[in-house]
Amino acid sequence: MAKKKPTILVSNDDGIDAPGIDALVQELKKIAAVIVVAPDKQQSAVGHAITMNDPLRVKEFSKNGKFFGYAVQGTPADCVKIAVKALLKQIPELVVSGVNHGSNTAVSIIYSGTVSAAIEGTVLGIPSMAISLTTHGPADFRYASVIGRKIASVILKKGLPRRTLLNVNVPPLPANKIKGILVTGQGKAVWNDTFDHRRDPSGVEYYWLTGELEEIDTDLAYDQAAVRSRYISVSPIQYDLTDYAMIQEMKSWNLNKLK
Repeated sequence: MAKKKPTILVSNDDGIDAPGIDALVQELKKIAAVIVVAPDKQQSAVGHAITMNDPLRVKEFSKNGKFFGYAVQGTPADCVKIAVKALLKQIPELVVSGVNHGSNTAVSIIYSGTVSAAIEGTVLGIPSMAISLTTHGPADFRYASVIGRKIASVILKKGLPRRTLLNVNVPPLPANKIKGILVTGQGKAVWNDTFDHRRDPSGVEYYWLTGELEEIDTDLAYDQAAVRSRYISVSPIQYDLTDYAMIQEMKSWNLNKLK
């Protein structure tokens, strides 16, 4: 009797029609039954937002005349939440978000809809990973998708701790140009934001966010530096934001004596 394939839920933040999610799905189908639930349009940098005061609409989405998945009029976190709580008949063994078109390293992790979809899977108790191709230019997602499949296979075998997910970043290079895979921490680089002051054709003022990621890390122990040095970065991250060391420090503040 053939062993039943595990089920993988796939989402993203670039939208259900993005080439990155299509390439990832084709690879993951080699090892699992794949279900796609993704935003109906671009949702980059929405973080972990969820829809509370508007209807959450879901439609079947076809590609090349065949059913591909469910398009959700909501955020990446919405997609994973509604998939697990309403759309799927069973809990998936794994959530994979990506392949994102653009880097999700350092401080970008907290803004990322791609990472947030994986975080939502983790919140729901499902092993999860996010994977990104670190370019905003023309992209070939096939190699990153192969890496996604290989790491997904390891997670399915070994599992992940209850509140931990993996954040994977792949340089936009051919396989023979990649030096290897490094297990890294979240980098310290931050965005140096600027706002361009502009006027539309009617003369109405508006602002357009621009900026650059300040390269702080040089140590290959961190994601940004690893990717810059042609390594695939795999970072175990958590959604627990508590500063436990600061808890001990604050006990000396005697907050109960404040007047």
